[in-house]
Amino acid sequence: MQTQLPRRSVLGLVSSLPLLGLPLSSAHAQFRVEVAGVGLTQFPFSVVGFRGNDVASENIAAIVRADLERSGQFRFVDPVSGGLDETSRPDLGPWRERGSDSLLTGSVTRLADGRFDVRFRLWDVVRGQDLGGLSYPVGATDLRLAAHRIADHVFEKITGVKGVFSTRIAYVTKAGQRYSLWVADADGENARAALTSPEPIISPSWAPGGGQLAYVSFEARKPVIYAHDVATGRRRLLANFKGSNSAPSWSPDGRSVVATLSISGNAQIYTMDANGGEPRRLSQSASIDTEPVFSPDGKSIYFVSDRGGSPQVYRMSAQGGNAQRLTFTGNYNISPAPSPDGRWLAFISRINGAFRLHVMDLNSGTVTALSESSGDESPSFAANSRMIIYATRDKGQEALMTTTVDGRIKTRLAGAQGDIREPEWGPFLK
Repeated sequence: MQTQLPRRSVLGLVSSLPLLGLPLSSAHAQFRVEVAGVGLTQFPFSVVGFRGNDVASENIAAIVRADLERSGQFRFVDPVSGGLDETSRPDLGPWRERGSDSLLTGSVTRLADGRFDVRFRLWDVVRGQDLGGLSYPVGATDLRLAAHRIADHVFEKITGVKGVFSTRIAYVTKAGQRYSLWVADADGENARAALTSPEPIISPSWAPGGGQLAYVSFEARKPVIYAHDVATGRRRLLANFKGSNSAPSWSPDGRSVVATLSISGNAQIYTMDANGGEPRRLSQSASIDTEPVFSPDGKSIYFVSDRGGSPQVYRMSAQGGNAQRLTFTGNYNISPAPSPDGRWLAFISRINGAFRLHVMDLNSGTVTALSESSGDESPSFAANSRMIIYATRDKGQEALMTTTVDGRIKTRLAGAQGDIREPEWGPFLK
């Protein structure tokens, strides 16, 4: 299979030095966020500065606003005035005149034990109803998480869909000869290094619950799969069989992992117990089968194979057996990523030499191009199936991008240093 993408398959080996498994350490460079496009439906909302926020290191209202705007489904309306908190009953008339449908108020109080009590209340401006509120007592390091949870609450109350702002993303950077696996908030902020190595790190994959990441390391001068505990930095070996071990992906119940192994000589799809053990072969072709990923219900596996002469996306039973070809447009389709609700399949298609993000409606088979760029790779759905994160090239530099499933709203998260690649959007946290 002659390929230029994904880059995970063409990274070269460098000097053999120890891999460093590290506790999470803060990134030196933050991301900048650019939102482009207009959605079909946008809910006008307002949020006022939280009373007492000056005692905290994070601007809670600003983070909530940025989260909601980034989703593409909310449009900010300038507030009438300040002076409100979650205990106030505002006069909603002026807010209604401004065209706001909902209003968020709140406060931040420093507690005697050094933590912060972050409280909020949401108002339905149109109906004049109190939609309730909550309190989050958190330490200083979790103030951003509290803000993301508030945004999740507002998103779900207004849209009826669970928010993903408190989830996390993982991605890999290369700066010089140093590779890092990062874990960040869903908005790209608060990035922390989970792993740093002079050897390539590729193919991060979140376990259900968001506590572990599987990844591929080249420290043994060949691809080897590890599972990494995000909280402690500890890792354990998942696959180091004869030949290469690559492209891990967890089952929805977290009990097993599928991966591409070359035990038989050519790359094929295998499954193995997440706690270790002998792998069981699922695909039985003489071609290259790779990039396996489970369907959300765990009954099927999507993967890439060149058995038809060029790389295409296929689907087979999670128990193995005959495979069904899914992609027919173009002669190069890779990196399948099903949405958690089972409705969509994102993938990368080469069109006239350009690698572009596409999405397929799995019910109708309709395929839609979501980008006009030329170097897209590694799509991954948000846990609520409303957005996709992917890596791309923008203005000559690698960047992370999110897009709504209809492609109308795009957010650019541009790293300040190094190449950025292989993003993976994490699940809802348990």
